[in-house]
Amino acid sequence: MIRAGILGATGYAGVELVRLLSAHKQVTLTMLVSQSYQGMKISEVYPSLRSICDCICEGLDADKAADVCDVVFTALPHGASKEVIPALYEKGLTVIDLSGDFRYNDKEVYAKWYGQEHSSPELLEISVYGLPELHREEIKKTRLIGNPGCYTTCSIMGLAPLLANRAVETKNIIIDAKSGVSGAGRGLGIDYHFCECTENMKAYKIGTHRHTSEIEQELSLVAGEDITLSFTPHLVPMKRGILATIYANLAQPYTKDELIAMVKEYYKDEFFVRVYASGLPETNHVAGSNFVDIGLEVDSRLNRVIVVSAIDNLVKGAAGQAIQNMNLIFGIKETEGLDRAGLYL
Repeated sequence: MIRAGILGATGYAGVELVRLLSAHKQVTLTMLVSQSYQGMKISEVYPSLRSICDCICEGLDADKAADVCDVVFTALPHGASKEVIPALYEKGLTVIDLSGDFRYNDKEVYAKWYGQEHSSPELLEISVYGLPELHREEIKKTRLIGNPGCYTTCSIMGLAPLLANRAVETKNIIIDAKSGVSGAGRGLGIDYHFCECTENMKAYKIGTHRHTSEIEQELSLVAGEDITLSFTPHLVPMKRGILATIYANLAQPYTKDELIAMVKEYYKDEFFVRVYASGLPETNHVAGSNFVDIGLEVDSRLNRVIVVSAIDNLVKGAAGQAIQNMNLIFGIKETEGLDRAGLYL
């Protein structure tokens, strides 16, 4: 059995890890860390876990983690992860980080978008971007994963096949994305109060959202050239889900069927990618699952493709993808613990 610990177990991504790993046939949860709820059972914080997981939350002890864990998931705020991960990594643990601290190939890009220098650039150099559909072989060989963000996973996977096949131009790409409120985490903030969110939708951080740089990094690798793009996130009044609508100019005229065939071929061996021959993805098609649903339409008047992709921000956009990475690193079936349908209702 793989012994797993979760730092930040009582946040939304952390408790999603608890929920999914509790049903994983090859994992036992041996350490749940929470500063806010030390000494309490996780099932007291989240009653839905009663009789499923009654582990007691505790403070972080790196020495104990090394004794009782094989893998540690760090579901901590940006900036906090890079302060605790070096000690865990040095003790031989596999670390899968759900923050943005180890997602970048360039420390200067991290500093620019996060407003601080990276305190462990030597680890940043060896971490692997944990998007299995793009970096599967590198993931298998590492002990440090920068688990991708939710907006980024949805956006990158929607556009990657077309860039890889040079079917779209690399200039003037626009990504318009919507997220459920759980994407902001469990912390309190006026923007996320019920009365501020319900019956309301708003754009935010236009041109400045940190995930822009993450999307550009990965799509540049796929395209083989530097890409800059416009990314606009929106907050919508639902609990979970990401829907990205992506606009790109076609490099030459293509039919919808030709592009669909291209995307299907690119993802032909990927269990968690579902490509729509007709119709378009919706967030309730993927809620509670680790699937990425992708559809598209061609606007022949403008010689433009519009790609629509959807994921659950807490599963494929966080906890589920982290488990997918763990499965790869430990050499077990990649879909273990994740091959289930979504909630729909």
